[in-house]
Amino acid sequence: MNRQLLALLIVVSYFVLTIWFIRRRRLALASSTPEITNENSATLQTADTLVAFASQTGNAQQLASLTAEILAAAGLRLQVKALDQVSSSELANYRRALFIVSTTGEGDSPDNATDFVLKTMSGDANLQSLEYGLLALGDRRYTYFCGFGHTLDHWLQQSHALPLFDMVEVDNGDAGALRHWQSQLSLLADTIEAADWSAPAYQSWRLIERHLLNPGSVGGPVYHLKLEALEVHEGWQAGDIVEVGPRNSERSVAALLNALGLKHDAPANESGTPWGEWLAERFLPHSAAEIEALKQLPTSELSSSLKLLSHREYSIASLPAEGLELVVRQVRNTNGELGHGSGWLTEYASIGDKIALRVRPSPMFHPPAEPIPLILIGNGTGIAGLRAHLKASIAAGQRRHWLIFGERNAAYDAYFSDELQALQEEGVLTRLDIAYSRDQAIPIYVQDLIQQAADELRVWLDDGAAIFICGSAKGMAPEVHRVLLDIVGDHILANLTNTGRYRRDIY
Repeated sequence: MNRQLLALLIVVSYFVLTIWFIRRRRLALASSTPEITNENSATLQTADTLVAFASQTGNAQQLASLTAEILAAAGLRLQVKALDQVSSSELANYRRALFIVSTTGEGDSPDNATDFVLKTMSGDANLQSLEYGLLALGDRRYTYFCGFGHTLDHWLQQSHALPLFDMVEVDNGDAGALRHWQSQLSLLADTIEAADWSAPAYQSWRLIERHLLNPGSVGGPVYHLKLEALEVHEGWQAGDIVEVGPRNSERSVAALLNALGLKHDAPANESGTPWGEWLAERFLPHSAAEIEALKQLPTSELSSSLKLLSHREYSIASLPAEGLELVVRQVRNTNGELGHGSGWLTEYASIGDKIALRVRPSPMFHPPAEPIPLILIGNGTGIAGLRAHLKASIAAGQRRHWLIFGERNAAYDAYFSDELQALQEEGVLTRLDIAYSRDQAIPIYVQDLIQQAADELRVWLDDGAAIFICGSAKGMAPEVHRVLLDIVGDHILANLTNTGRYRRDIY
Protein backbone atom coordinates (compact mmCIF):
# COMPACT_ATOMS: atom_id res chain seq x y z
CA MET A 1 0.00 0.00 0.00
CA ASN A 2 2.84 2.39 0.87
CA ARG A 3 4.50 1.65 -2.49
CA GLN A 4 1.29 2.44 -4.34
CA LEU A 5 0.87 5.70 -2.44
CA LEU A 6 4.48 6.66 -3.14
CA ALA A 7 4.06 5.91 -6.84
CA LEU A 8 0.89 8.00 -6.94
CA LEU A 9 2.66 10.93 -5.27
CA ILE A 10 5.50 10.71 -7.80
CA VAL A 11 3.04 10.76 -10.73
CA VAL A 12 1.11 13.70 -9.28
CA SER A 13 4.33 15.62 -8.58
CA TYR A 14 5.56 15.07 -12.11
CA PHE A 15 2.23 16.21 -13.56
CA VAL A 16 2.20 19.38 -11.46
CA LEU A 17 5.82 20.16 -12.34
CA THR A 18 5.17 19.73 -16.04
CA ILE A 19 2.15 22.01 -15.99
CA TRP A 20 4.15 24.57 -14.03
CA PHE A 21 6.90 24.61 -16.65
CA ILE A 22 4.59 24.90 -19.64
CA ARG A 23 2.62 27.73 -18.10
CA ARG A 24 5.55 29.49 -16.42
CA ARG A 25 4.94 32.83 -18.10
CA ARG A 26 1.37 33.01 -16.93
CA LEU A 27 2.29 31.94 -13.43
CA ALA A 28 4.71 34.84 -13.31
CA LEU A 29 1.70 37.11 -13.78
CA ALA A 30 -0.50 35.34 -11.21
CA SER A 31 -0.44 38.22 -8.76
CA SER A 32 -1.68 40.77 -11.32
CA THR A 33 -5.22 41.65 -12.37
CA PRO A 34 -6.79 38.89 -14.51
CA GLU A 35 -5.89 39.55 -18.11
CA ILE A 36 -9.07 38.56 -19.92
CA THR A 37 -12.38 39.96 -18.77
CA ASN A 38 -15.94 39.77 -19.97
CA GLU A 39 -18.49 42.52 -20.24
CA ASN A 40 -19.94 41.86 -16.78
CA SER A 41 -16.59 41.73 -15.02
CA ALA A 42 -15.84 44.15 -12.20
CA THR A 43 -12.44 44.70 -13.82
CA LEU A 44 -13.96 46.10 -17.03
CA GLN A 45 -12.50 49.55 -16.46
CA THR A 46 -8.97 48.17 -16.01
CA ALA A 47 -8.82 46.68 -19.53
CA ASP A 48 -7.07 48.94 -22.02
CA THR A 49 -7.14 46.54 -24.98
CA LEU A 50 -10.19 45.17 -26.76
CA VAL A 51 -10.23 42.01 -28.88
CA ALA A 52 -13.43 42.11 -30.92
CA PHE A 53 -14.60 39.40 -33.31
CA ALA A 54 -17.29 39.04 -35.96
CA SER A 55 -17.71 35.37 -36.72
CA GLN A 56 -20.24 33.38 -38.75
CA THR A 57 -18.81 29.88 -38.37
CA GLY A 58 -16.71 30.31 -35.23
CA ASN A 59 -13.32 30.63 -36.92
CA ALA A 60 -12.90 34.34 -36.16
CA GLN A 61 -13.97 33.75 -32.57
CA GLN A 62 -11.34 31.02 -32.18
CA LEU A 63 -8.65 33.29 -33.59
CA ALA A 64 -9.79 36.01 -31.18
CA SER A 65 -9.21 33.61 -28.30
CA LEU A 66 -5.73 32.72 -29.58
CA THR A 67 -4.98 36.42 -30.02
CA ALA A 68 -6.09 37.17 -26.48
CA GLU A 69 -3.96 34.31 -25.16
CA ILE A 70 -0.77 35.83 -26.60
CA LEU A 71 -1.55 39.30 -25.28
CA ALA A 72 -2.67 38.10 -21.86
CA ALA A 73 0.47 35.99 -21.44
CA ALA A 74 2.47 39.19 -21.95
CA GLY A 75 0.57 40.93 -19.15
CA LEU A 76 -1.84 43.04 -21.21
CA ARG A 77 -5.25 43.64 -19.63
CA LEU A 78 -7.93 43.02 -22.20
CA GLN A 79 -11.50 42.15 -23.04
CA VAL A 80 -12.79 39.74 -25.66
CA LYS A 81 -16.21 40.60 -27.08
CA ALA A 82 -18.40 39.94 -30.10
CA LEU A 83 -18.52 43.02 -32.30
CA ASP A 84 -22.25 43.58 -31.82
CA GLN A 85 -21.59 44.04 -28.10
CA VAL A 86 -19.34 47.04 -28.80
CA SER A 87 -20.44 50.67 -29.18
CA SER A 88 -18.46 53.62 -30.53
CA SER A 89 -18.51 55.27 -27.10
CA GLU A 90 -17.02 52.13 -25.60
CA LEU A 91 -14.39 51.93 -28.33
CA ALA A 92 -13.31 55.47 -27.51
CA ASN A 93 -12.45 54.35 -23.96
CA TYR A 94 -9.88 51.80 -25.10
CA ARG A 95 -6.30 52.60 -25.96
CA ARG A 96 -6.04 49.72 -28.42
CA ALA A 97 -8.44 47.43 -30.27
CA LEU A 98 -7.79 44.31 -32.33
CA PHE A 99 -10.56 43.23 -34.69
CA ILE A 100 -10.85 39.71 -36.12
CA VAL A 101 -13.70 39.70 -38.64
CA SER A 102 -14.96 37.37 -41.32
CA THR A 103 -17.02 38.17 -44.42
CA THR A 104 -20.14 36.33 -45.51
CA GLY A 105 -21.67 36.18 -48.97
CA GLU A 106 -20.63 39.03 -51.25
CA GLY A 107 -18.98 41.36 -48.76
CA ASP A 108 -21.56 41.15 -45.95
CA SER A 109 -20.91 41.20 -42.21
CA PRO A 110 -21.51 38.14 -40.01
CA ASP A 111 -24.72 37.99 -37.99
CA ASN A 112 -23.00 38.91 -34.73
CA ALA A 113 -21.85 42.21 -36.25
CA THR A 114 -25.23 43.35 -37.55
CA ASP A 115 -26.01 45.63 -34.61
CA PHE A 116 -22.56 47.20 -34.80
CA VAL A 117 -23.01 47.93 -38.51
CA LEU A 118 -26.51 49.38 -38.11
CA LYS A 119 -26.07 51.31 -34.87
CA THR A 120 -22.40 52.26 -34.83
CA MET A 121 -20.94 52.26 -38.34
CA SER A 122 -23.96 54.12 -39.71
CA GLY A 123 -22.97 57.24 -37.74
CA ASP A 124 -19.92 59.36 -37.11
CA ALA A 125 -17.48 58.56 -34.32
CA ASN A 126 -14.39 60.19 -32.89
CA LEU A 127 -11.80 57.49 -32.21
CA GLN A 128 -8.67 59.62 -32.44
CA SER A 129 -7.27 58.08 -29.23
CA LEU A 130 -7.70 54.52 -30.48
CA GLU A 131 -4.97 52.42 -32.11
CA TYR A 132 -6.17 49.33 -33.93
CA GLY A 133 -5.17 46.22 -35.82
CA LEU A 134 -7.45 44.30 -38.16
CA LEU A 135 -7.43 40.66 -39.25
CA ALA A 136 -9.87 40.07 -42.12
CA LEU A 137 -10.92 36.54 -43.05
CA GLY A 138 -12.24 35.84 -46.53
CA ASP A 139 -12.17 33.77 -49.67
CA ARG A 140 -10.74 35.11 -52.96
CA ARG A 141 -13.27 33.10 -54.94
CA TYR A 142 -15.83 35.72 -53.96
CA THR A 143 -16.02 39.08 -55.71
CA TYR A 144 -15.64 41.16 -52.55
CA PHE A 145 -12.72 39.42 -50.89
CA CYS A 146 -12.60 40.36 -47.19
CA GLY A 147 -15.34 42.87 -48.01
CA PHE A 148 -16.52 43.48 -44.44
CA GLY A 149 -12.92 43.81 -43.26
CA HIS A 150 -12.33 46.56 -45.82
CA THR A 151 -15.57 48.30 -44.87
CA LEU A 152 -14.64 48.23 -41.18
CA ASP A 153 -11.12 49.45 -41.92
CA HIS A 154 -12.48 52.36 -43.97
CA TRP A 155 -14.89 53.34 -41.17
CA LEU A 156 -12.19 53.18 -38.50
CA GLN A 157 -9.86 55.41 -40.50
CA GLN A 158 -12.62 57.92 -41.20
CA SER A 159 -13.35 57.88 -37.47
CA HIS A 160 -9.75 59.07 -36.91
CA ALA A 161 -8.50 55.77 -35.41
CA LEU A 162 -4.80 55.06 -35.99
CA PRO A 163 -3.89 51.74 -37.65
CA LEU A 164 -1.07 49.94 -35.83
CA PHE A 165 -0.26 48.11 -39.08
CA ASP A 166 -2.05 47.50 -42.37
CA MET A 167 -5.01 45.13 -42.42
CA VAL A 168 -3.97 41.47 -42.64
CA GLU A 169 -6.04 39.59 -45.21
CA VAL A 170 -6.48 35.82 -44.83
CA ASP A 171 -7.54 33.85 -47.89
CA ASN A 172 -9.41 30.71 -46.85
CA GLY A 173 -7.41 30.18 -43.65
CA ASP A 174 -3.98 30.86 -45.19
CA ALA A 175 -1.45 29.86 -42.52
CA GLY A 176 1.18 32.32 -43.74
CA ALA A 177 -1.14 35.30 -43.30
CA LEU A 178 -2.08 34.07 -39.82
CA ARG A 179 1.60 33.79 -38.92
CA HIS A 180 2.03 37.40 -40.06
CA TRP A 181 -0.81 38.43 -37.74
CA GLN A 182 0.82 36.49 -34.92
CA SER A 183 4.14 38.16 -35.68
CA GLN A 184 2.49 41.57 -35.34
CA LEU A 185 0.95 40.47 -32.04
CA SER A 186 4.35 39.39 -30.72
CA LEU A 187 5.77 42.81 -31.56
CA LEU A 188 2.78 44.49 -29.95
CA ALA A 189 3.12 42.40 -26.80
CA ASP A 190 6.91 42.66 -26.84
CA THR A 191 7.27 38.91 -26.45
CA ILE A 192 9.28 36.25 -28.27
CA GLU A 193 7.89 33.23 -26.45
CA ALA A 194 4.77 32.61 -28.55
CA ALA A 195 5.23 29.53 -30.74
CA ASP A 196 3.78 29.67 -34.25
CA TRP A 197 0.18 28.50 -34.49
CA SER A 198 1.36 26.49 -37.50
CA ALA A 199 5.03 26.14 -38.38
CA PRO A 200 6.12 27.27 -41.87
CA ALA A 201 7.14 24.68 -44.44
CA TYR A 202 10.69 25.99 -44.80
CA GLN A 203 12.98 25.40 -47.76
CA SER A 204 16.75 25.20 -47.73
CA TRP A 205 18.78 28.26 -48.69
CA ARG A 206 22.47 29.04 -48.30
CA LEU A 207 24.00 32.21 -46.89
CA ILE A 208 26.53 33.35 -49.50
CA GLU A 209 27.35 36.97 -48.55
CA ARG A 210 27.10 39.19 -45.49
CA HIS A 211 28.61 42.57 -44.84
CA LEU A 212 28.11 45.34 -42.32
CA LEU A 213 26.40 48.43 -43.70
CA ASN A 214 26.96 50.84 -40.78
CA PRO A 215 30.36 50.35 -39.09
CA GLY A 216 30.78 52.84 -36.27
CA SER A 217 27.07 53.64 -36.00
CA VAL A 218 25.55 54.41 -32.60
CA GLY A 219 22.62 52.24 -33.67
CA GLY A 220 22.56 48.46 -33.81
CA PRO A 221 24.73 46.87 -36.50
CA VAL A 222 22.89 46.51 -39.82
CA TYR A 223 23.90 43.78 -42.27
CA HIS A 224 23.23 43.26 -45.97
CA LEU A 225 22.77 39.54 -46.67
CA LYS A 226 22.58 37.52 -49.88
CA LEU A 227 21.22 33.97 -50.06
CA GLU A 228 20.83 31.35 -52.76
CA ALA A 229 18.18 28.65 -53.02
CA LEU A 230 19.22 25.02 -52.70
CA GLU A 231 15.96 23.70 -54.10
CA VAL A 232 13.18 24.82 -56.42
CA HIS A 233 11.20 27.64 -54.85
CA GLU A 234 8.35 29.94 -55.67
CA GLY A 235 9.44 33.34 -56.93
CA TRP A 236 8.57 36.63 -55.34
CA GLN A 237 7.82 40.22 -56.22
CA ALA A 238 8.51 43.54 -54.58
CA GLY A 239 6.76 43.78 -51.23
CA ASP A 240 6.98 40.09 -50.37
CA ILE A 241 8.41 38.82 -47.09
CA VAL A 242 10.61 35.94 -45.99
CA GLU A 243 9.87 33.79 -42.97
CA VAL A 244 13.14 32.60 -41.46
CA GLY A 245 13.52 29.64 -39.13
CA PRO A 246 15.96 30.93 -36.46
CA ARG A 247 18.47 28.94 -34.44
CA ASN A 248 20.11 29.40 -31.08
CA SER A 249 23.83 29.95 -30.72
CA GLU A 250 26.07 26.93 -30.25
CA ARG A 251 27.17 28.43 -26.94
CA SER A 252 23.61 28.53 -25.57
CA VAL A 253 22.90 24.98 -26.70
CA ALA A 254 26.17 23.66 -25.23
CA ALA A 255 25.44 25.37 -21.90
CA LEU A 256 22.01 23.73 -21.63
CA LEU A 257 23.33 20.32 -22.69
CA ASN A 258 25.93 20.57 -19.95
CA ALA A 259 23.36 21.64 -17.36
CA LEU A 260 21.06 18.74 -18.27
CA GLY A 261 23.85 16.20 -18.54
CA LEU A 262 23.03 15.38 -22.16
CA LYS A 263 25.38 14.55 -25.02
CA HIS A 264 25.25 16.63 -28.19
CA ASP A 265 25.02 13.60 -30.51
CA ALA A 266 22.62 11.53 -28.41
CA PRO A 267 19.17 11.04 -29.99
CA ALA A 268 16.46 13.36 -28.68
CA ASN A 269 13.47 11.54 -30.17
CA GLU A 270 12.36 8.44 -32.04
CA SER A 271 13.50 9.90 -35.36
CA GLY A 272 17.06 10.05 -34.04
CA THR A 273 17.52 13.84 -34.16
CA PRO A 274 20.60 14.65 -32.02
CA TRP A 275 20.05 16.70 -28.89
CA GLY A 276 22.31 19.47 -30.16
CA GLU A 277 20.30 19.84 -33.36
CA TRP A 278 16.98 19.60 -31.53
CA LEU A 279 17.81 22.30 -28.97
CA ALA A 280 19.19 24.63 -31.64
CA GLU A 281 15.64 25.16 -32.90
CA ARG A 282 13.79 25.35 -29.57
CA PHE A 283 12.96 28.03 -27.03
CA LEU A 284 15.52 27.49 -24.28
CA PRO A 285 14.83 28.04 -20.56
CA HIS A 286 15.80 31.42 -19.12
CA SER A 287 16.31 30.77 -15.44
CA ALA A 288 17.87 28.28 -13.05
CA ALA A 289 14.38 27.32 -11.87
CA GLU A 290 13.29 26.47 -15.40
CA ILE A 291 16.42 24.39 -16.00
CA GLU A 292 15.82 22.60 -12.71
CA ALA A 293 12.26 21.83 -13.81
CA LEU A 294 13.61 20.29 -16.99
CA LYS A 295 16.01 18.13 -15.01
CA GLN A 296 13.07 16.52 -13.24
CA LEU A 297 11.53 15.32 -16.48
CA PRO A 298 12.30 11.87 -17.90
CA THR A 299 14.53 12.08 -20.96
CA SER A 300 11.71 10.61 -23.05
CA GLU A 301 9.49 13.60 -22.14
CA LEU A 302 12.11 16.32 -22.26
CA SER A 303 12.08 17.02 -25.99
CA SER A 304 8.30 17.41 -26.19
CA SER A 305 8.32 20.05 -23.43
CA LEU A 306 10.33 22.56 -25.49
CA LYS A 307 8.54 24.65 -28.12
CA LEU A 308 9.87 25.22 -31.64
CA LEU A 309 11.26 28.72 -32.12
CA SER A 310 8.77 30.92 -33.91
CA HIS A 311 9.62 32.29 -37.35
CA ARG A 312 11.04 35.76 -37.92
CA GLU A 313 9.93 38.00 -40.80
CA TYR A 314 12.11 40.22 -43.00
CA SER A 315 11.31 42.40 -46.00
CA ILE A 316 12.96 41.32 -49.24
CA ALA A 317 15.40 43.92 -50.61
CA SER A 318 15.83 42.58 -54.15
CA LEU A 319 14.14 41.23 -57.27
CA PRO A 320 14.25 37.51 -58.17
CA ALA A 321 16.77 38.02 -60.99
CA GLU A 322 19.27 39.40 -58.46
CA GLY A 323 18.95 36.62 -55.90
CA LEU A 324 17.49 36.96 -52.43
CA GLU A 325 18.78 39.92 -50.42
CA LEU A 326 17.87 41.03 -46.89
CA VAL A 327 18.77 43.96 -44.64
CA VAL A 328 18.86 42.86 -40.99
CA ARG A 329 19.61 44.86 -37.85
CA GLN A 330 20.98 43.08 -34.80
CA VAL A 331 18.44 43.22 -31.97
CA ARG A 332 19.21 42.43 -28.35
CA ASN A 333 16.73 41.18 -25.78
CA THR A 334 16.36 42.59 -22.29
CA ASN A 335 18.92 40.06 -21.05
CA GLY A 336 21.49 41.41 -23.51
CA GLU A 337 21.43 38.38 -25.80
CA LEU A 338 20.93 38.70 -29.54
CA GLY A 339 17.43 38.10 -30.84
CA HIS A 340 16.80 34.67 -32.28
CA GLY A 341 16.37 35.80 -35.88
CA SER A 342 18.92 38.59 -36.13
CA GLY A 343 21.47 36.69 -34.05
CA TRP A 344 21.23 33.64 -36.31
CA LEU A 345 21.42 35.59 -39.59
CA THR A 346 24.07 38.15 -38.64
CA GLU A 347 26.38 36.28 -36.26
CA TYR A 348 25.74 32.63 -35.48
CA ALA A 349 25.39 31.40 -39.07
CA SER A 350 28.60 31.22 -41.09
CA ILE A 351 28.94 31.93 -44.80
CA GLY A 352 27.93 28.73 -46.57
CA ASP A 353 25.55 27.58 -43.81
CA LYS A 354 22.06 26.43 -44.66
CA ILE A 355 19.20 28.75 -43.70
CA ALA A 356 15.63 27.52 -43.25
CA LEU A 357 13.53 30.06 -45.11
CA ARG A 358 10.19 30.50 -46.82
CA VAL A 359 9.10 33.28 -49.15
CA ARG A 360 5.61 34.50 -48.24
CA PRO A 361 3.50 36.62 -50.59
CA SER A 362 2.36 39.92 -49.06
CA PRO A 363 -0.43 41.14 -51.37
CA MET A 364 -1.19 44.19 -49.23
CA PHE A 365 2.31 45.54 -50.02
CA HIS A 366 2.54 44.54 -53.66
CA PRO A 367 3.28 47.13 -56.38
CA PRO A 368 0.45 48.96 -58.16
CA ALA A 369 -1.14 47.11 -61.06
CA GLU A 370 0.21 49.71 -63.50
CA PRO A 371 3.45 51.76 -63.26
CA ILE A 372 2.64 55.02 -61.48
CA PRO A 373 4.81 57.55 -59.61
CA LEU A 374 5.92 56.25 -56.20
CA ILE A 375 6.52 58.10 -52.95
CA LEU A 376 8.67 55.73 -50.90
CA ILE A 377 8.87 56.49 -47.16
CA GLY A 378 10.74 54.64 -44.45
CA ASN A 379 13.51 54.37 -41.90
CA GLY A 380 16.18 51.95 -40.74
CA THR A 381 16.00 48.49 -42.23
CA GLY A 382 12.81 49.59 -43.99
CA ILE A 383 15.17 50.52 -46.83
CA ALA A 384 14.91 46.84 -47.81
CA GLY A 385 11.26 46.90 -48.89
CA LEU A 386 11.59 50.36 -50.45
CA ARG A 387 14.66 49.29 -52.43
CA ALA A 388 12.76 46.33 -53.92
CA HIS A 389 9.84 48.56 -54.92
CA LEU A 390 12.17 51.12 -56.45
CA LYS A 391 13.88 48.43 -58.51
CA ALA A 392 10.59 46.88 -59.63
CA SER A 393 9.06 50.22 -60.61
CA ILE A 394 12.11 51.23 -62.64
CA ALA A 395 12.11 47.83 -64.36
CA ALA A 396 8.43 48.40 -65.25
CA GLY A 397 9.32 51.65 -67.01
CA GLN A 398 8.35 54.23 -64.39
CA ARG A 399 10.88 57.05 -63.99
CA ARG A 400 9.28 59.19 -61.32
CA HIS A 401 10.21 58.20 -57.76
CA TRP A 402 10.59 60.10 -54.51
CA LEU A 403 12.42 58.50 -51.57
CA ILE A 404 12.04 59.96 -48.07
CA PHE A 405 14.18 58.11 -45.58
CA GLY A 406 15.41 58.42 -42.01
CA GLU A 407 18.42 57.19 -40.02
CA ARG A 408 20.82 58.50 -37.36
CA ASN A 409 24.03 59.85 -38.90
CA ALA A 410 25.08 60.50 -42.50
CA ALA A 411 28.64 59.42 -41.76
CA TYR A 412 27.64 55.90 -40.71
CA ASP A 413 24.07 55.12 -41.73
CA ALA A 414 23.89 56.05 -45.43
CA TYR A 415 22.68 52.68 -46.70
CA PHE A 416 23.17 52.00 -50.43
CA SER A 417 24.26 55.62 -50.94
CA ASP A 418 26.27 54.89 -54.11
CA GLU A 419 23.34 53.01 -55.59
CA LEU A 420 20.88 55.81 -54.82
CA GLN A 421 23.23 58.45 -56.19
CA ALA A 422 23.53 56.50 -59.45
CA LEU A 423 19.73 56.32 -59.75
CA GLN A 424 19.54 60.08 -59.23
CA GLU A 425 22.09 60.64 -61.97
CA GLU A 426 20.09 58.37 -64.29
CA GLY A 427 17.02 60.49 -63.62
CA VAL A 428 14.87 57.65 -62.26
CA LEU A 429 15.10 58.78 -58.62
CA THR A 430 13.47 62.17 -59.03
CA ARG A 431 13.85 63.33 -55.44
CA LEU A 432 15.78 62.04 -52.42
CA ASP A 433 15.20 63.45 -48.93
CA ILE A 434 17.04 61.90 -45.99
CA ALA A 435 16.53 62.86 -42.34
CA TYR A 436 19.67 62.11 -40.35
CA SER A 437 18.17 62.75 -36.94
CA ARG A 438 21.43 63.15 -34.97
CA ASP A 439 23.36 65.37 -37.35
CA GLN A 440 22.01 68.59 -35.86
CA ALA A 441 21.18 69.96 -32.41
CA ILE A 442 17.43 69.68 -32.99
CA PRO A 443 16.55 66.22 -34.36
CA ILE A 444 14.88 66.02 -37.76
CA TYR A 445 12.73 63.03 -38.58
CA VAL A 446 11.00 61.61 -41.64
CA GLN A 447 7.65 63.14 -40.68
CA ASP A 448 9.31 66.57 -40.50
CA LEU A 449 10.54 66.27 -44.08
CA ILE A 450 7.07 65.26 -45.24
CA GLN A 451 5.48 68.21 -43.49
CA GLN A 452 8.00 70.57 -45.08
CA ALA A 453 7.20 69.14 -48.53
CA ALA A 454 3.42 69.06 -48.07
CA ASP A 455 2.63 71.11 -51.17
CA GLU A 456 4.75 68.96 -53.47
CA LEU A 457 3.34 65.78 -51.93
CA ARG A 458 -0.17 66.94 -52.82
CA VAL A 459 1.00 67.57 -56.39
CA TRP A 460 2.40 64.04 -56.66
CA LEU A 461 -0.84 62.56 -55.30
CA ASP A 462 -2.88 64.64 -57.74
CA ASP A 463 -0.69 63.13 -60.48
CA GLY A 464 -1.70 59.64 -59.37
CA ALA A 465 1.27 58.71 -57.16
CA ALA A 466 1.11 55.93 -54.58
CA ILE A 467 2.66 56.04 -51.11
CA PHE A 468 4.58 52.99 -49.85
CA ILE A 469 5.90 52.96 -46.28
CA CYS A 470 8.37 50.46 -44.81
CA GLY A 471 9.98 50.57 -41.38
CA SER A 472 9.30 51.02 -37.70
CA ALA A 473 5.76 50.68 -36.36
CA LYS A 474 6.63 52.22 -33.00
CA GLY A 475 7.96 55.59 -34.12
CA MET A 476 8.13 56.46 -37.76
CA ALA A 477 4.97 54.88 -39.19
CA PRO A 478 2.36 56.35 -36.81
CA GLU A 479 3.96 59.80 -36.95
CA VAL A 480 4.05 59.72 -40.74
CA HIS A 481 0.42 58.60 -40.78
CA ARG A 482 -0.58 61.56 -38.59
CA VAL A 483 1.28 64.01 -40.83
CA LEU A 484 -0.38 62.56 -43.93
CA LEU A 485 -3.75 62.94 -42.25
CA ASP A 486 -2.95 66.61 -41.63
CA ILE A 487 -1.88 67.11 -45.25
CA VAL A 488 -4.60 65.25 -47.17
CA GLY A 489 -7.35 64.50 -44.61
CA ASP A 490 -9.14 61.35 -43.43
CA HIS A 491 -11.29 60.81 -46.51
CA ILE A 492 -8.49 61.08 -49.05
CA LEU A 493 -6.12 58.88 -47.05
CA ALA A 494 -8.84 56.26 -46.59
CA ASN A 495 -9.55 56.39 -50.32
CA LEU A 496 -5.84 55.95 -51.08
CA THR A 497 -5.87 52.89 -48.83
CA ASN A 498 -8.92 51.37 -50.49
CA THR A 499 -7.50 51.90 -53.99
CA GLY A 500 -4.09 50.43 -53.12
CA ARG A 501 -2.25 53.75 -53.30
CA TYR A 502 -1.33 53.82 -49.61
CA ARG A 503 0.39 50.66 -48.48
CA ARG A 504 2.60 49.86 -45.52
CA ASP A 505 5.00 47.14 -44.38
CA ILE A 506 5.71 48.13 -40.79
CA TYR A 507 7.14 46.15 -37.92
